[in-house]
Parts: sequence; structure tokens; C-alpha cells
Amino acid sequence: MKLTADYHTHTRYSHGSGTVFDNAAAADKLGLKEIAITDHGFNHPAFGLKKRKMPHLLSDVAAANEKYNVKVLTGIESNIVSESGKTDLSPEKYDDFDIFLTGFHKFVLSGVKDIFNLFLPNYLRHGLKIKPSEELVKRTTKTYINVIKNNPLDAVTHVNFCVFADALEVAKCAADYGTYIELNAKKTHLTDEELADIAAKTSVRFIIGSDAHSPSRVGEISLVESLLERVSIDKDRIDNIDGRLPDFRFRRFKEKGEK
Repeated sequence: MKLTADYHTHTRYSHGSGTVFDNAAAADKLGLKEIAITDHGFNHPAFGLKKRKMPHLLSDVAAANEKYNVKVLTGIESNIVSESGKTDLSPEKYDDFDIFLTGFHKFVLSGVKDIFNLFLPNYLRHGLKIKPSEELVKRTTKTYINVIKNNPLDAVTHVNFCVFADALEVAKCAADYGTYIELNAKKTHLTDEELADIAAKTSVRFIIGSDAHSPSRVGEISLVESLLERVSIDKDRIDNIDGRLPDFRFRRFKEKGEK
């Protein structure tokens, strides 16, 4: 199994240690066809991409495309901000981006109701290792589903990392809408049992993301390689390996108005 493209990398524009050029150089050295710079979304006060920095990010991506033999894409790992399915990438900003990822992250700016009904209950129970209530699992699952339905997402990142949802139902919805489920190579998120269930009972497709926060981790997927030794997934369902490139929903949406 050989990675074709890495669509989940971070830079100094959010929570990474390297530059756009550093990540692009690492991808070029590995022989990747594409790399996406997917810094954290705008609503993260500590680690989020700053809107005022967007012109600089776009300029860096354009320059990196000229300098390296790898296609560099402007992406975002947006933050889920509400149970209704909102992220912090609003439609008026779509033209600035090529890749649209989203996931749950701690300390994101949100409404008071969502903070107390969704975010705090998940993060506190995860941190204290307390079993979630059925109601919390239903609420978190509904949030993922609303996010997939209401946004032209390319992929949902690290499903169930620090939160509690029915991963099978999330994957079913992702399959229906043409959104990928990410296999994250930085952190363990889905259990082996959850992933086996998803593979057996849905038609959802996958991408592998390094979630690199440093240039040295661009293209690093050993955690996922180990996972795939334990869990049987047809590698033909992973669309950014062995020369394949994904059919991304966000691009289709922008080109044809599809959702």
C-alpha cells in the first residue's frame, strides 16, 4: 500500500510547526501527487486559521505549486460548531478553498446551548472515562449526520475522537452523501470493532490522512497500516492509495452546484 496524496496536514497558520513550503517539500520528496494544507478552522481561538491570514496562505500555496512537483491544495479542517450541523467554514468562503474537511475539536467557539448540551458532556466524559448516556450518543450522532447533510464535505476527520457517536450511522450517512470517512494516522479514534462494522455494513469510502502537525509527519501512515493488519477492509475502498485520487464532493459542488 502506497499513499498517493495526503489531504490532512497542518502548518504554522494554525497548529503546525512548519510552513506550507516545508509540507510541500516533504510531499514532493515522498513522491506524492497531491497535498492539502488543511489548517484548523476559524472558530478555534488558540489554534485556528486567522481570516486576516488568508491572503498570505493563498499566496504561499500558489508559490509552492510553482516550486515543487506536487499539487498543493488549499484546504481547511473546519470545526463542527453546532448540533444543527454548522461548521466554521461558511459558504461565502468556499471560493478560497479546494478541500473541505471537518471534525470535532476542543475549545471551539460555539453557542451556549451547544457548549452545555453537546461539547462539554462529550469532552468531560471522555476525559474522565465515564460511559456516555444514550441521549448523548444520539445527540452526537445527529450532529455528525446534520453536518454531512448540510455541508459539501469531502471527509469527516477522526470520527469519535474524544466524542461518542454511533459510528455506523455516521458512516451510512457519509456513504449516502459521498463524503469520505478519514482513517487518521495520528490518533486512534474508531475502535477495531467499529471500523469492521462500518466496512461490513456500509458502502462508505475512505481516505487516509496523516494529520501531520510537522513536516516530518507528512505522508506518515504507519498507524493506519497497523490498523489494516487487524481489520479487514478492501483497499480498493481507500481512494488515496496506490495511484488513486479521490472523487471529492466539494469540488463537484463548486463545479456543478451539486450538494
